Amino acid sequence: MKYQILTYNQISAQGLHRFPSARYAIGKAVEHPDAIVLRSHDLRTTPIPASVKAIGRAGSGTNNIPVADMSKRGVPVFNAPGANANAVKELVFAALLIAARNVVPALRYVTSLDSGGADLAQRVEEGKKSFAGVELPGKTLGIIGLGAIGSLVADTAIKLGMKVTGFDPEITVDAAWRLPSSVRRAHSIEELLKHSDFVTLHVPLLAVTRHLIDQERLSAMKAGASLLNFARDAIVDEQAVIAALRNHRLKYYLCDFPSAALLHEPGVAALPHLGASTEEAEENCAIMVVDQVREFLENGVIANAVNFPNVDMSRESPFRIAIANANVPNMVGQISTTMAKAGLNIHNMVNKSRGEMAYTLVDVDSPIQPSVIDAISTIDGVLSVRAIPAQSAG
Repeated sequence: MKYQILTYNQISAQGLHRFPSARYAIGKAVEHPDAIVLRSHDLRTTPIPASVKAIGRAGSGTNNIPVADMSKRGVPVFNAPGANANAVKELVFAALLIAARNVVPALRYVTSLDSGGADLAQRVEEGKKSFAGVELPGKTLGIIGLGAIGSLVADTAIKLGMKVTGFDPEITVDAAWRLPSSVRRAHSIEELLKHSDFVTLHVPLLAVTRHLIDQERLSAMKAGASLLNFARDAIVDEQAVIAALRNHRLKYYLCDFPSAALLHEPGVAALPHLGASTEEAEENCAIMVVDQVREFLENGVIANAVNFPNVDMSRESPFRIAIANANVPNMVGQISTTMAKAGLNIHNMVNKSRGEMAYTLVDVDSPIQPSVIDAISTIDGVLSVRAIPAQSAG
């Protein structure tokens, strides 16, 4: 029996080829999929079959997936954090240079010239005086969010001679280790905004980060600074940004999210969602998420799920049970008791939790009867349960 993988969007072949053809059937018309792999398709308005055990997004954000609903069904939602980090970092520095050298208004000026005019060369020379810019060395870059992308941006900025100030109250130990020692830590967003010539945002869109940059915080920015947003559109209040541009508190707003309100603002440079649009990033994201979905389906292992804890356990038995459950007292005890009553001896077990969600892997010493799976599924708080047979090589 093959695992069935339903795909949306154009997923890199380099990633999909990592599903062995002997064990996987992949397509856009799969009727009873075991997993879904997608990029930008909006699953929030698409029926998700009951057969689905996992969802993998070949990218970092999961705003197009009904994560809370999937958690209630015991379905992990995987993403690919960091796989597109270099692509986004490079675009951030393209935007930094565009802002520093006034490239957008300079281009608009040149395209407005009469190509047949006898005084073209003279007008070019006269016009360039209006677009004199600044160089990056010695300027201060404020980075809000110091994860995979933010830390790469910090490292590159320092190598270019910039001063870097960072703010991230949720920074992980791994991210902290990646940061150059010369990154100055700001104690608040307001402190960072006050002293930065350029500010770049690298945080996920959550309830607490929606309109993180609003009218009040924009008023705290250094006058004439430029704001870069290559994270998510709603992290900034667009109307407040437009007001800050018009009153010259903000010099430029450079982002990856065009909107009707932004299109004709002279201080805006909006790109058409190019952040992860490189061949390398698309391949990296697809490879990472396919490997994660495959490990989950074949071994029950979880890595980089946005709604589940990371869980890994070496396979020491061909008989394994994977259980997603609410994080409530005595769940492990009930699972163990149910297995004992069925005559199953537990060889190895791991249980981890994340918020209200918990996940348990159990290896046992003998075959698992369907009646055991049925009995575990009736335990109050169990969201999903499945037996995972050992796979042959290939």
